[in-house]
Amino acid sequence: MSQTYPFIATCPKGLEQLLASEIAALGAEVGRESVGSISFVANVATAYRICLWSRLANRVLLVLTEYRGESADALYDGLKGIEWSEHLSATSKITVDFNGQSNDIRNTHFGALKSKDAIVDYFLAKGSQRPSVDKDNPDVRINVRLRKGYITVAVDLSGESLHRRAYRSSGAMAPLKENLAAALLLRADWPGMASRGGGLIDPMCGSGTLLIEAAMMAMQIAPGLLRSRWGFLGWHGHDQTAWDKLLEEARALRTKSMARDWPEIRGYDANGKVVAQAEENIENAGLGRFVKVSRRELAQLSMPTHRTVPEGLLITNPPYGERLGEQAELLHLYRHLGQAMVAHFSGWQAAIFTGNPDLGKRMGVRSYKQYQLLNGTIPAKLLLFNINAEAVVTERDHASQQDKSAISDVPLTAGGQMFANRLRKNIKRLSKWKNKNDIECYRVYDADMPEYSVAVDCYGSSVHIAEYMAPITISEEDAERRLREAIEAVSQVFSVSAGNIAIKERRRQRGKDQYQRQAPRNSFMELKEGQAKVLVNLYDYLDTGLFLDHRPVRLDIAARARGKRFLNLFSYTGVASVQ
Repeated sequence: MSQTYPFIATCPKGLEQLLASEIAALGAEVGRESVGSISFVANVATAYRICLWSRLANRVLLVLTEYRGESADALYDGLKGIEWSEHLSATSKITVDFNGQSNDIRNTHFGALKSKDAIVDYFLAKGSQRPSVDKDNPDVRINVRLRKGYITVAVDLSGESLHRRAYRSSGAMAPLKENLAAALLLRADWPGMASRGGGLIDPMCGSGTLLIEAAMMAMQIAPGLLRSRWGFLGWHGHDQTAWDKLLEEARALRTKSMARDWPEIRGYDANGKVVAQAEENIENAGLGRFVKVSRRELAQLSMPTHRTVPEGLLITNPPYGERLGEQAELLHLYRHLGQAMVAHFSGWQAAIFTGNPDLGKRMGVRSYKQYQLLNGTIPAKLLLFNINAEAVVTERDHASQQDKSAISDVPLTAGGQMFANRLRKNIKRLSKWKNKNDIECYRVYDADMPEYSVAVDCYGSSVHIAEYMAPITISEEDAERRLREAIEAVSQVFSVSAGNIAIKERRRQRGKDQYQRQAPRNSFMELKEGQAKVLVNLYDYLDTGLFLDHRPVRLDIAARARGKRFLNLFSYTGVASVQ
């Protein structure tokens, strides 16, 4: 039996249980499970297999030593005492990744420098030349971790993080890392569905990460097969024979998989540019025959008709909305996604990964399981659905949910209460004028207080908030906080839900900028101004189509033009012409 060694595999937080099961299935003896890492014991060949086949790990670390210590001197002495000539040569290019801190080691840069000095001094003490440092393309990557009074030193066998599969084109946007995408698919039981001939659709596929990972998983293609650089290739303990054998087996399995038919895997996106990126990534992965993508709006989502697929998985990572205004507008998207799931994918499973679980609750479909994960630093949830009649939220359920959560019941801050009081004061002042003149659209607040630099307009039962761009003297955090306070106050004062509040940032527009679409929703409201009926769109453009401050001019034109011909040389949305 070949010699075994202690290893650590790292992964994103929340994937530890999945990674432990994967490592055990690949032949290692799993040990302690920690946050973001799994300890295991294996021989070198098994460690290579994990590097090549793990869909979940970030790194595979060969542990050289672990010892008690927190000071810079203890760090240096422990590293210098390692027999580095067994792992690298004096001519090797190295880099050190350091994690952790103590009272004496207060930042990772200092820890990495101290570790590097110890390795260099080891070789200098033997009369050798010193290894050089190359952060971008090292021959050997050293990993040092300081945690709870212990220092762990390891050789990184993976090199680059294992989530880099080498199929993503340079510069392509990646809102979802490959190993996180694989975890979502495993939690949704995609391998089981694929083995039964089920299909997969991502209606907002972006650059195609979920599609590619799903195809490689179904076809049993090693995720690391396209990589050319590995951390162990420059390590002195490298076993080239064992590595060549693993590569040969994986390539043979891929060739066999490519020769047969596989489940239907399709992706759609409204953005033609990212569809082109997805197509390029799919071709890079060699999966062009098995994964198809095309440009399609979410409103056009339906089950493909060219082939009957009674079972399958609809999985997607919809936008979360980084700003409050975006979140309010995304409510429509999530509701439409839920409606499309129920209308077209009965009998399928669905997995929705969102960093905004509140939006996930508005889909009109009840999830049966939720997993708490992180997308980078963003807390997110994977919502799993059985798409059937029992999962549909009834109108009564929906109304109850709206009553409880749609209208903000968050206690207002002192600033928010001050803003709400000003709104109520303005509403009271405008009420007689509004009722006397039968006004449906009016401005109730226009940056009255410098702390809350927004305009609040009422359009029938909906409210439009335009946030003026904050001056450079106001931090982004303060501007975001004040906007949040304003939205909560508006929701409570007007008793409106987020879905009836349109929120935009207003800044100086030049040329055609003011006509550009913001977030396509195609939602129009019919409202009355004087004797005219007009359509307004609160969401798709920066301007709504009805300039409230121009109303006196329009009504004056209507009075003057009665019985006459009227030529409007700058009609824009045509409201003055209609008047």
